[in-house]
Amino acid sequence: MTVTLSALSDLTALPYDEVIDVRSPSEFAEDHVPGAISLPVLDDAERARVGTIYTQQDPFLARKIGAALVSRNAARHLEGPLADRPGGWRPLVYCWRGGQRSGSFAVILKQIGWRADTVEGGYRAYRRLVATMLHDTPLPFAPVLIDGNTGSAKTALLAHLADAGAQVIDLEGLAEHRGSLFGGLAGPQPAQKMFESRLAAALTRLDPARPVYMEAESNKVGDILIPSSVWKAMLAAPRVEIAAPVEARAAHLIDTYAELTADPEALRAIIDQLRPYHAADRIAAWQAEARDQDFAALAAGLMRDHYDPRYAKSAARKNRAAACHTLPDLSDATLARTAAQIVEAQGF
Repeated sequence: MTVTLSALSDLTALPYDEVIDVRSPSEFAEDHVPGAISLPVLDDAERARVGTIYTQQDPFLARKIGAALVSRNAARHLEGPLADRPGGWRPLVYCWRGGQRSGSFAVILKQIGWRADTVEGGYRAYRRLVATMLHDTPLPFAPVLIDGNTGSAKTALLAHLADAGAQVIDLEGLAEHRGSLFGGLAGPQPAQKMFESRLAAALTRLDPARPVYMEAESNKVGDILIPSSVWKAMLAAPRVEIAAPVEARAAHLIDTYAELTADPEALRAIIDQLRPYHAADRIAAWQAEARDQDFAALAAGLMRDHYDPRYAKSAARKNRAAACHTLPDLSDATLARTAAQIVEAQGF
């Protein structure tokens, strides 16, 4: 049986125990249906080899060699990752466009007795649904942006809002980046398509009738672009502004960027990238503070001379904040209390 996806919500509503992506490892790494497992029937080298034979030699020979490779790889999956699946197990299989790779693997699974189905149009059909939601149609959700100067614990506040029962989308978490020059997390960011899959899946689980809290961002989080429909909704969204003393913000940054305070050389290398924006003596002072591990002074200086002036300019171009919360500190207790106040003010 071939399944047609008409909406992203179909993926959670359909009666399947597991979703299997049989594309090559590089295709899976770039993007895949959230929650899918990777069981490639052709690896990257095999796929390239079969494709070359198909276009440069003989399509029949390519299909024959491809069938042999698919059979060998299917046997490895059956004896390995799928060895413990019970008789009633029901998988949904997809490849790039719902063609030979998924069809071949599904036939083998059906011969065993499993009720395996494939996705009409494969990954391409799924990707069109993601693009429609995030790029082609107005976002059917009402964002509320958590805004404030660098170090205002906006990401931590989102977590407290979620604990208070609010709907939250953590764009920085999905993008694996904190949204500033100093914001890279361990490892590379996901591909743009992977980020969009994560975002679409998170949005699909939400109630459009309730507000969705997001952190105010620029149109990029690291190297990831905010999709156009989401960005347009964010530009029109009301803002809740968070203010806190510089000392509290500096302490929060030191805790948040622990991997950089543990590696002063890496920190100094990032500071060096600020040379186009600041005088040499200002850069030298920051470099010295990093070398001497005077992180409180460094964080306060970066906020005072770099981040706060830029935030002030951007804030002047934004909609007036719907609410402003001035916090005495950024402790968990204060953030939890603030989150409860924000949710209560929204009436949800």
